[in-house]
Amino acid sequence: MFEAFSRNYYLGRLYVTPTDGDHALMHSDQHERINEAVYATGDGVEPLDTPLVMKLETQHFPVHGDAAVPTDTLALPESVLSDTEIRNPPSLREVLLARRECATQLLSFFPGLGQGGQMGRNQHRDGADSSLEDDFPGAGT
Repeated sequence: MFEAFSRNYYLGRLYVTPTDGDHALMHSDQHERINEAVYATGDGVEPLDTPLVMKLETQHFPVHGDAAVPTDTLALPESVLSDTEIRNPPSLREVLLARRECATQLLSFFPGLGQGGQMGRNQHRDGADSSLEDDFPGAGT
């Protein structure tokens, strides 16, 4: 679904559609699989419901899981969707998924998800500076 794109992101294609909710959503099973492959460190028991951080065009946003969302779909609140070039959803679009270290930093900008978020606790697998690459270059594919 996602493949390595850069030092900070994976690239994927998802159908983008509106949602009435306040959060960006994707199918809960896909959310969990991506979360485990990209954000989990492998150290002990880790929650797999940490929000994924995605970028569409110029906007970053946390993405939560929801079983009601179709697979391969990113459901965006109207407030986020209105700031994109998408005029006739659903629309197949390229979406960037932040890698673990980048997502940890970006989540700190979202109220309620930053300092208390689960990713910051287990940010590095071995304690080394992992700012150059994470341990999962092809995760989520």
